Amino acid sequence: MQKIISTGLIFLILFLLDLYVFQAIRLVTQNLPPLAQKVIHFLYWAVFVVTATTFALASGTRGTPPSNFQTYLASTLFIIFASKLVVVLFLFVDDLLRIGKVVLNASSKEAGFDPSRSRFLSQVGLVVAAIPFSAFIYGMAKGAYDYRVKRVTLRLPNLPTSFDGFKMLQISDLHTGSFMSTAPLKEAVEIINKQEADLVFFTGDLVNNLASEVQPHIPALKEIRAKSGVFSVLGNHDYADYVREWPYPGAKADNLRTLMDSHQRMGWQLLMNENRIIERNGEQIAVLGVENWGNRAGFPKYGQLDKAYQGTAHIPFKVLLSHDPSHWDGEINQKYDDIDLTLSGHTHGMQFGVNIPGWKWSPVQYVYKQWAGLYKKGRQHLYVNTGLGFLGYPGRVGFLPEITVFELKKA
Repeated sequence: MQKIISTGLIFLILFLLDLYVFQAIRLVTQNLPPLAQKVIHFLYWAVFVVTATTFALASGTRGTPPSNFQTYLASTLFIIFASKLVVVLFLFVDDLLRIGKVVLNASSKEAGFDPSRSRFLSQVGLVVAAIPFSAFIYGMAKGAYDYRVKRVTLRLPNLPTSFDGFKMLQISDLHTGSFMSTAPLKEAVEIINKQEADLVFFTGDLVNNLASEVQPHIPALKEIRAKSGVFSVLGNHDYADYVREWPYPGAKADNLRTLMDSHQRMGWQLLMNENRIIERNGEQIAVLGVENWGNRAGFPKYGQLDKAYQGTAHIPFKVLLSHDPSHWDGEINQKYDDIDLTLSGHTHGMQFGVNIPGWKWSPVQYVYKQWAGLYKKGRQHLYVNTGLGFLGYPGRVGFLPEITVFELKKA
């Protein structure tokens, strides 16, 4: 009964919101031919019916992973809903002005103010709402697969001379379960291989939830090439902690084993709280990799950096793969000040924001202190890759899918 009441309240709120915004639609279209008005009004309310129906169906299938079609539909409807909220802001301002005019007219002997709704504010509200609507639709149509190569040069005083000019490439957050076909990842692999990196790193979240999601993409991902190897770690989604029900006891553990086996089948060396030593001309650097370690509530600390660090104290340069960037302030730069470079992902740049030279902004920055790009404290560096795939919203605006290429230089 409580669920029915809460669902009914949500329907009522959606209807009242649409009814409110409809005032602007009706005002702006009032000079159009009657047939055009009817078509526009019909389409407007048809979207409300689809939204309400989708919500009702989704309420009855909670806990079931959505299909790609359901994800795109839900995202489109949410974008429309969010755009309507922009219109509401302008209508609300208009209503405040109208109330003021009514009060002034009532207190004056001569009614000099027209209290009817402003056509101008309605038009402005609809135009402004079209901006985020267009951006998010474009983000789904184009941004999700608009792969970008970012190049970062790091000058490091303790880098062994033999590694001067060494090239490392990072990708992160593939979320293969979100891809509708294998073609986009094949394209990404071609771009990755063109960089001719010495090392390739993957910093977690290979799947959304289940190991089965990566299986169709293994033939493409196993084609990634690096002169000195491909190394990977797990992200928070790889443990399937967000799956509520399993078909049999032990299914979750089997899922993780299958996922780990997928890394091996792709030729990726999965680092589970361990390290590898890379040697050139008798000189060495260390690659450390930890399981997911989050410094925020709700994220388990599977990572054991003390284990990954063992046997590397004498290595002059160390790079750590750790999925969650909150690990940097939570443990790394407090206890391990000789880890020169930490590579993370996780945030996606929230797949939305402003990312132009000299200024970057995204709502995720209010949750994560380090969330995109390069950060430095003393001799230590952290780079947060904003991800190659996507989750939830099937697109990207501002923070496009990223392939990061690092060139190490002896300072």
